[in-house]
Amino acid sequence: MATLITPSVIAKSALATLYNTTVFLPLVNRDYQEDFSNKQGDTITVRTNATFEVKEFDREKGIELQDPAEGSFTVTLDSIPDVSFPVTSEELTLELDRFEERLLNPAMEAHSQWTDEKLAEQLVLAAQANSKDSVATGTGTEPGQRLKAFSEARRILTRRKLPFEGRVYVVSPEGAEVVTEDPTLLQANTSGSTAALREGATGRLSGFNGYESQALGFGPGERGQADGVAFHRSAVTAVTRVLEKPKGLANSQVSVEQYKGIGLRVVYAYDVNLKQDVISIDALFGTSTIRKEGAVELDFAQGS
Repeated sequence: MATLITPSVIAKSALATLYNTTVFLPLVNRDYQEDFSNKQGDTITVRTNATFEVKEFDREKGIELQDPAEGSFTVTLDSIPDVSFPVTSEELTLELDRFEERLLNPAMEAHSQWTDEKLAEQLVLAAQANSKDSVATGTGTEPGQRLKAFSEARRILTRRKLPFEGRVYVVSPEGAEVVTEDPTLLQANTSGSTAALREGATGRLSGFNGYESQALGFGPGERGQADGVAFHRSAVTAVTRVLEKPKGLANSQVSVEQYKGIGLRVVYAYDVNLKQDVISIDALFGTSTIRKEGAVELDFAQGS
């Protein structure tokens, strides 16, 4: 039986779709969400942890005081990703699964893709900002050569003192193709484990949990111009907040939903310019690099 599709129903369903389809957002740092208000342009300056070195105690000289070496970075809610579309009264009385299939899921796939592209770009830029060891290469054609990029990235991040927990890699569709077709990975008796095959298309390699995203690559419009990126969650932070409810609309026309740090606002209103009902789904978004040394670009010779 069809029920009225309200902003609250749309917001809950849209948030579930976004949470289940975005790749990068759950993988990066999200620790600064609560420091922001719900206004575009809100900026905070975050002080990073101090660093120290151990000094061997000399009783004759006494202790040696160290000035805390603190850094900082800024995060600004400078983007409003929005998907708005007209709806008819008939569409608002569809069964929910049909409404999701025809309108809502495509709208949220666009939201998810936009978010992943922004974070892919931020991570690749963070990796490229390193003056040394910015790229881990796996470009050979012999068995196992492609996978050397992961062991090289592991070495780089470990040498930079990044924690082992929280390391991931994300590869482009082309990167996933060459990695998963590597005979060393495909032949369990050669790789010594079938774990990578059991875990999915990319699997766990060299201490990294693996994912695939079309936000990476070298095609037209790609923001993340790389075959892949290996990183620790502390490399980049993302902040998503919901916009305030617009004034002049009834509560039944607006719904705000949040889940695990992801929020969306859904507004249902009449557009006098278009002379039709419109649904608008939006949010506030900002991202910034925290530790550029926490990201390494992966090169499998798939770029243009």
